[in-house]
Order: sequence, then structure tokens, then C-alpha cells
Amino acid sequence: MAEKFNNKYRIESARLPNWDYGSNSAYFITVCTHNKVHFFGEILYGEMQLSEIGKMAEKYWYDIPRHFSFVKLDAFVVMPNHIHGILIIDKIDLYDGRDAINRVSTHNTNNTEKTITGGITGNKNPMSHENISRIIKWYKGRCTFEIRKIRVDFYWQSRFHDHIIKNDDSYQRIKNYIINNPINWDNDKFYNPNSDN
Repeated sequence: MAEKFNNKYRIESARLPNWDYGSNSAYFITVCTHNKVHFFGEILYGEMQLSEIGKMAEKYWYDIPRHFSFVKLDAFVVMPNHIHGILIIDKIDLYDGRDAINRVSTHNTNNTEKTITGGITGNKNPMSHENISRIIKWYKGRCTFEIRKIRVDFYWQSRFHDHIIKNDDSYQRIKNYIINNPINWDNDKFYNPNSDN
């Protein structure tokens, strides 16, 4: 019986298989509310009017660098049922300015060379666990905890969307998309007029 359902209902990860999501890069993040319910406010004349809950979603996004010092924020918008933002991971090795996580060092042990990633601490390096998933987990958890003091029925979608921004053209296109999202709301793929709260 177990073989019958083996991998049949498994949802493939949207993550890029060989990418380290804790590595230095810019990431385009989208997080939706469960069933795309309009918890965060409404668009009027091309401008987002934040509800009290929407203001909380905005506030805790801007709090991210206070909890993750290696994160810088770029363009960001709260929409009626989702948020879009660019997060930049910028981890610097205080000793030599290189990326401390992805640095590879070699050690000779009994005439054999051993490759170790993660700098001097190898994969025990606590910074190696500081990645996009952990950041978004904190953000969603913090929002949920505070928002449910007002709306006990608030839920995020279980997953989130991410896109690794690999060049300047992609960065500029995504930044413009985020900035212009409220103006283009009626054509937005997350637009769901039947899910007002």
C-alpha cells in the first residue's frame, strides 16, 4: 500500500537544488496570506491603503535587519493579500572581508588533504544556518503572533516564493515590479477579488 502513494502527492521544492540559500546574494521574496485573503488593506486609485494588520506586516519586515544583522533591505511593498520584498544577504568575514560561509579551506592530516567549508569552524559555523528560510520563518512567525492578537483567523500560506536575483537587469526589473505593484493590482496574479476579509 505504501508503494502505491510513494511520491505521488509529494510537492516538489521550488528551491534551486544546488544553491546555498544562506549565501551572499539578493533574493526576491513573496509571501501570501492563506487563501489569498485580503488582510492587509486595499488598493484605492493605485495606492495601497494599509489596514492595522497591514501596518504590522510592514513594521516587522523593516525589523528583519535588527534580528539578522547580515541582511539589507531593498524595495518592499505590502499588498492586500501578499508582500513582495528584496532581501540582500551580505555576510562578511571580519578577519579578511571574504564570505565566511562559502570559503573553502584545506588541512593536511596524516599526509591527506581534507577540504572544509564554512571557514575555521567548518559546517558547525552558526552563520551557515542563517538563510532565507530562517529569516522568513522569523518574519511570518512574528507577524502571526502579533496579528492574532487582533485577528485570530489570520494565517500565512505555508510556503513562500523566492527568486535569486543574478544580475543588474533582473534586479531593476524586479524592483520596478515591486514599486509598481499597487498600480497594476487588477492584473496581478495574486489578485483575488472574492477573498476580502
